[in-house]
Amino acid sequence: MPNEPVLALRGISKRFGAVQALTDIHLEVRAGEVVALVGDNGAGKSTLVKAIAGVGPADEGVLAWQGKPVEIARPHDAQDLGIATVYQDLALCDNIDVVGNLFLGREILRAGVLDEVEMERRARELLSTLSIRIPSVRIPIASLSGGQRQTVAIARSMLGEPKLVILDEPTAALGVEQTAQVLDLVERLRERGLAVILISHNMADVKAVADRVAVLRLGRNNGIFDVRTTSQEEIISAITGATDNAVTRRKARSGEAAK
Repeated sequence: MPNEPVLALRGISKRFGAVQALTDIHLEVRAGEVVALVGDNGAGKSTLVKAIAGVGPADEGVLAWQGKPVEIARPHDAQDLGIATVYQDLALCDNIDVVGNLFLGREILRAGVLDEVEMERRARELLSTLSIRIPSVRIPIASLSGGQRQTVAIARSMLGEPKLVILDEPTAALGVEQTAQVLDLVERLRERGLAVILISHNMADVKAVADRVAVLRLGRNNGIFDVRTTSQEEIISAITGATDNAVTRRKARSGEAAK
């Protein structure tokens, strides 16, 4: 099927002792699509991402990768499939330069010695391909702005040539200009044909780059919305559970009038 999801979740559930964190979650993400995953604190977003990334495997349900059921029991399973996750803490080393951070754990060796020239060449090529602008690939990460650090972390996830990228709150604590840089990069990932799951609390960011919005509430699906045809108020209502509001009542009235 040409429009088959890269990743499809069917009936995903996860329990921690007496706490049911996720219940019967369904979600699909396709190539060249940005799906925003939103919800209040405690809604289950992080738990769901960890299940996809192999950090905390689901107890029940099926994860289908390009149409075939797969088992993601550990992070390496996710990476081998082509799933890259950029967590909120970025996991960058401040005292190491950009090249060193990009290739951390994936260093290129020649005759048992680090091939600094080749790593720098590839780093420049990767950043150029993603239109990421930084002063130098040889300055320490600590010298970069928050937005630049975020783009470097996203660029590092691209080294494994993933098919799905999960971004956990990529614009949190960033200024307006830095946020714009990151959102531009999210759009470039979509243009490259990648599937993207974007976790965010910022509705303006979601409306700017997402194609669809999946709302979690109390560990359950609470609606999947097309960004182009859904108002911000409707999405917020699904997040908070305030479904009985002016917007839904007007829709209900118009629906009854059409009958």
